[in-house]
Amino acid sequence: MSHFTSEDETLLQSMLRQLLQSVKEKITGAPSVECAEEILLHLEETDENFHNYEFVKYLRQYIKNTVGPVIEEETEKCTSAQNQGEISGYDTLVQHLTKKARESKEYREMIHALKNVMMVVVESLINKFEEDRMHDKELASKAKKECQSGHYTDNCSDSDSSFNQSYAFMSQEQLQLLTERLDPIQPKEVRQEALQMLCLAPASDILSCESWPSLRKHLTISLSDPDAAFSEKILRFYAKTFSSSPFNMTKEVYTSLARHLELCFLSGEYSLQISSGLDVSNPDVNRLLKKVRLLNEYQKEVPSSWIRHPEKYMEEVVESTLSLLSVKRKPSHAASPDFLSPMHFLALLDIKAVWFKKWTHAYYSRRVVFRLLERKYKSLINAAVQQCLDYFEFCKAAVNKYSKVSDFSQQYCSDMQNFSYTGPELQYIYFVHSLCLLGRLLIYKQGQNLFPVQLKNKKDSVSITDVLVLFAQLIYYSPSYPNTALAAHTENYSPESLVMEVLQVFCDQTGCAAECLYTDAVIDALLHPVQSLLSGTEVYLNCLETTLLDVADLLARITASEDGLSLLLYGENEKNAKDSSTAAHVLVQFTKKLLHDDVSLLSGSELLQVIKGAFIFVCRQMYRTCEGLQLLIPYGLHESIAEAWRKTSLLSERVPTPVTDADSTSSISQESKTSLLWEETLLDALLNFSTTPKGLFLLHSTGAMNDCVNFMFNNLSKKIQTNEYEDFGNRIIVAQMATTPMAAVALQNSGFIKTLVTELWALLECGKDDLRITQPKSTPIDPIDQSCQKSFLFLVNLLTYPAVFELLSKRDIPNKPVYSFREVPTDIIDIIDRLIILNSEAKIHSLFNYEQSHIFGLRLLNVLCCELNTLLLLETQYKVSQVLLTAQEENVTETSEGPGVFIIDGLSVERNHVLVRINLIGGPQERILPLRELDKGSGLYPWPMFSSFPVPKCYLAEIPRKAEFSQ
Repeated sequence: MSHFTSEDETLLQSMLRQLLQSVKEKITGAPSVECAEEILLHLEETDENFHNYEFVKYLRQYIKNTVGPVIEEETEKCTSAQNQGEISGYDTLVQHLTKKARESKEYREMIHALKNVMMVVVESLINKFEEDRMHDKELASKAKKECQSGHYTDNCSDSDSSFNQSYAFMSQEQLQLLTERLDPIQPKEVRQEALQMLCLAPASDILSCESWPSLRKHLTISLSDPDAAFSEKILRFYAKTFSSSPFNMTKEVYTSLARHLELCFLSGEYSLQISSGLDVSNPDVNRLLKKVRLLNEYQKEVPSSWIRHPEKYMEEVVESTLSLLSVKRKPSHAASPDFLSPMHFLALLDIKAVWFKKWTHAYYSRRVVFRLLERKYKSLINAAVQQCLDYFEFCKAAVNKYSKVSDFSQQYCSDMQNFSYTGPELQYIYFVHSLCLLGRLLIYKQGQNLFPVQLKNKKDSVSITDVLVLFAQLIYYSPSYPNTALAAHTENYSPESLVMEVLQVFCDQTGCAAECLYTDAVIDALLHPVQSLLSGTEVYLNCLETTLLDVADLLARITASEDGLSLLLYGENEKNAKDSSTAAHVLVQFTKKLLHDDVSLLSGSELLQVIKGAFIFVCRQMYRTCEGLQLLIPYGLHESIAEAWRKTSLLSERVPTPVTDADSTSSISQESKTSLLWEETLLDALLNFSTTPKGLFLLHSTGAMNDCVNFMFNNLSKKIQTNEYEDFGNRIIVAQMATTPMAAVALQNSGFIKTLVTELWALLECGKDDLRITQPKSTPIDPIDQSCQKSFLFLVNLLTYPAVFELLSKRDIPNKPVYSFREVPTDIIDIIDRLIILNSEAKIHSLFNYEQSHIFGLRLLNVLCCELNTLLLLETQYKVSQVLLTAQEENVTETSEGPGVFIIDGLSVERNHVLVRINLIGGPQERILPLRELDKGSGLYPWPMFSSFPVPKCYLAEIPRKAEFSQ
């Protein structure tokens, strides 16, 4: 076993320690097999790299080579016995194989051999134990000499883990001696030597020793040692412990470090002022940041492991953190807003409060965090709210004085080599941290229960609505810059973008988070810039275009939900829809003003069309519903959109021919693309009027019906991948358009129906041309294959009676004598001819999948005939009943004695169902429709078939008696 690595030696060392605890110091025989098995199982559960050790691989291969043939032989025997019914069940088989393997001769010999090997290994390790102790003493003496000579090397790394190098066994007496030597009253040389020895010991031994409480106290005090190298050595020991020990041990180290920092801030050791700024290159500040960073790294990693431990451990970590962050100033001094608190340092290292996001992600930890915040540390929430209020007041005052607010967000994200921070920059970083913390806190019900909060400098308490209104106002009062400038930064720290992230999360939430957002106060705050532009009052905003786009984005998200749409239409208290003060009226008026280019502050803006499109989309969310359309009809928004589309269409036709000059060509090309995109936006807005019957009438009145249908068809033809909601919306539009003759004709003229029929035929008969056939296509189990269901639904939505009348009225079935295999249907009449009315051998032989395709046609006919007008048209023009009866008559067995019996197959069953449906009118109490399946008991088809009228009486339901009817 000489090829084992140092990691395998560490594994053996761990096993030895546990064996030594389970047997006496002097043993005459090997430890029991059960003891070894328990140790291996424990190591497998606690060590994630257990199966990667060469020692474990060796054991696995050894067992496989020895017992493997026995298991394979018994498996073959059990398989044959299973087939004969002697053994049943997977668990029984496993138990049987395990028992046979343990009772085999090979297993006993393997255990005996392993015992012998274990005896040799344990004896060897015990003999080396004293040698290792002597080596540790020599190493400590050498380290002491190096320390005295000024060569203080770092041996704290846990990368060297062999027996004879960094790690060594340490008894309780040794650890107690180290604890005493690390006492701050000891000389510096003694403490350094003890710390060196401490770094050589396994962290698990140190944290589980009896003297750990005293040792932790000494280490916590030593972190403030004026010798930077000594305190940093302790910090590295803490870092090594965090990375190599389980949570139940590392939480002791974490709370020790947090308590040390708390004491430092309380004692005034770090009495830094915000107004003085912060120089990161200062050694003391740099050392403090290292400690806080170590805390923060642990905060972000620990949530993945603390759920596997008792809640009290997690509560200790959470409480020590909140206690540290709530430190304000030395108790003997009055509270000062200029104090650079621990929260400022944490914000420097984790500006977006990722630690808080991870702590509140799971209910298990979120419950503890919010409970402690409510009981003891509500001041943290108050401070976060106060910081947001202070920043808002600063921005608002600067805007009202016509001054430019310094944009610290750009400095933060662009100047990554900055080694010093000014006071305003520190305040801004703390504001961002507070904003992200509050945004996360408020999406949970328990977090909302912490409000309202009472601030010292405010008479009234601050509610959740007040905070959300504050966020909305920060969008247009805080410094911002156009969207084109944001592309240069991978991470944007501008207040506007950060507030948008928070509010977008609120909009996308359901339940309590959305409820607190859906208030008139929040909507009014969002609409403040819009109201100002409508009334013509002077607007003091840092970036009007960005503000309007953000407001439109949030309103579109709000209107996407039913409750949000109701709020915009009727207000919070379900006001009368005619009240012109609701948000919906304001939005439609502003959108019309934008379409008429009647907003002077936006004239000449490069983002004007984008802003128009954003607010049109908000209105679109409203007029896609009947309630919203009814509210917006008096404003004639459809006419304004149609007028803007006509102007844009005329301009796009007048685009000059490109000349040879490259610059002018690119300029014209860009202008043409912009114009085309704006034209498509307007057509899409008009098209969405057709989602309601009255909206379809309004679209018809604009005269843009054909253009809208062509636009929809072009989008569908591009085969752009759409989500489920968009695809569902297209089906609604098609179904709604098919209810009017003019729209049905527009669908026909646009090529939409031709493409739909062609794609359906390809799915039914041809398959995909670009699909390489490596194996035969499986026979469909369902009557309508899954690949054809989308086309089937499109046809069903399309073929309403107005559309059927326009597409089929006075048109004869082709009934050609010969149909080519390459002849593809292109119209609805062709579908009826090739899939429904198969009244000739030529039609049948022209189908590759006759039964599958004909069943598809019969299912389509079954749905179409549910509309009585459509049924009458098909019956009078094409005699569908007679065609189906003839097909049933021909589908009988041939006998010499006379007419045979009906052949029961999928087609005859489907035809029988359709015949009963189209010839008997009524509901389930007037007729009985035959099922399309065989009887489960007898396996026969229980319903009588017929090939001539009248329909058998068994399909007629019994008329209830007068008494039953009256009852």
